[in-house]
Amino acid sequence: MKKHRIFSISVASVYPHYLAKAEKKGRTKAEVDEIIRWLTGHSQETLDEELAKKTNFEDFFAQAPRLNPSRSLITGTVCGIRVEEIEDPLMRELRYLDKLIDELAKGKAMEKILRK
Repeated sequence: MKKHRIFSISVASVYPHYLAKAEKKGRTKAEVDEIIRWLTGHSQETLDEELAKKTNFEDFFAQAPRLNPSRSLITGTVCGIRVEEIEDPLMRELRYLDKLIDELAKGKAMEKILRK
């Protein structure tokens, strides 16, 4: 089966869209970064390095320092698809990130977004 093309796109090319979506609703870059760090286990320094290297999504998630075990608590729909029902593990990781950014843009409290 052919890989979805989003897997080969760099995280850095999508990152400005995450920021724009959040900032349009009064949220901050720091909150977007916190979400990504929470999900992947990156430090701010390693996240910045991955963005600078233009790492693609496939490698970004494959090389993540520590995917958060609480990410399985992320449920709901993104683009009309329930994230918890996505079979492809990499696509599910991508949709987890999309869902968290959506929640941020909708004004949800960071404690709830980060499943605390």
